[in-house]
Amino acid sequence: MSSKVIIGAGFGDEGKGLFTDYLCRTCANPLVIRFSGGQQAGHTVAAGGIRHIFANFGAGTLAGAPSYFSRFCTIDPVGIVNELVALQAKGVEPILFIDAHCPVTTPYDIRRNQDHHPHGSCGVGVGDTINREEHHYSLTFGDLFFPWVLHTRLELIRSFYPKYENTCTKDFLTCCAALINTPCIRISHGLPPGEWSDYVYEGSQGLLLDQHHGFFPHVTRSNTGTTNAALLMDDDAPELYLVSRAYQTRHGDGPMSNEHLPHAIKLNPQETNIHNHFQGSFRRTLLDLDLLAYALSKDEMLRTSTNKSLVLTCLDHIQAEYRFTRQGRVVYCDGVEDFISQVARPLGFSQVYVSSSDDGRAIQHIEL
Repeated sequence: MSSKVIIGAGFGDEGKGLFTDYLCRTCANPLVIRFSGGQQAGHTVAAGGIRHIFANFGAGTLAGAPSYFSRFCTIDPVGIVNELVALQAKGVEPILFIDAHCPVTTPYDIRRNQDHHPHGSCGVGVGDTINREEHHYSLTFGDLFFPWVLHTRLELIRSFYPKYENTCTKDFLTCCAALINTPCIRISHGLPPGEWSDYVYEGSQGLLLDQHHGFFPHVTRSNTGTTNAALLMDDDAPELYLVSRAYQTRHGDGPMSNEHLPHAIKLNPQETNIHNHFQGSFRRTLLDLDLLAYALSKDEMLRTSTNKSLVLTCLDHIQAEYRFTRQGRVVYCDGVEDFISQVARPLGFSQVYVSSSDDGRAIQHIEL
């Protein structure tokens, strides 16, 4: 059994779902492990004529890989049920293991989040769920199997949010009942047993949104690097994959370098990240090599590993010339191959995976 850890290099939206799908197709019997974040993920996968945005299931689902949401992830029962219906309508029958200790997002958490949605929040209640848990008003997936416990805890959570005490919970309770009675949704106490050939750890968001290393307050309430994965795995030499678009993006508020520079990055007509009420605009600019180096320096496992690869996605979105910035200066490249080399080598990568398509099956491996 091997461990493969996928980490976003920037402010999220790098292509982690795309690469998760790719890795799962190279493994005999993989298990996808979500080890951070929750239902705020928007990991787009296109394969075999099916296109899906994964939030509540692992992005290896189209490749036939089961998913496991670890104790570090929040879950949304309504979101899971709705996404399950959407997947089944596409002919996909997923399997999802959920750790008994996963915090459950309630309608009260979502209402509170959507009323305040600070700092570019997605508005799905992840941060408020974690905050409530830290105040000891807890509700976890294991609680859903005990009706009296569920209703009692939900009533106490209602008192935690007096402003939203009239929030309707009917759909939420219906979906909670559906979760514990749906065969493809299974409770787990730690990593689920099975003859897995590979554990594929699917990261959420990016290193520059990490609650400790990002730019507070414009961060997520999560460890987006390897910290949580390291606590789950029993592997001294995991394969690490740092994922970045060929340009820099940020969805929502917060600082991002290079926005003053002109660029020729085309907007993908199938872009998942569009302007919305909670996050605002999807911003794009030139890749900043110094920020990638900074992100690497903040994650000890990534910084010290000799078993790591760089993944560059969305190369087809660069319209004119390939360029990036380093030490405050724009670096112009002589085509895509030069761009890949000049980005990867200074960061210490000799193994690179590149994508110029929405389909993970078209990813190519390059050895510099």
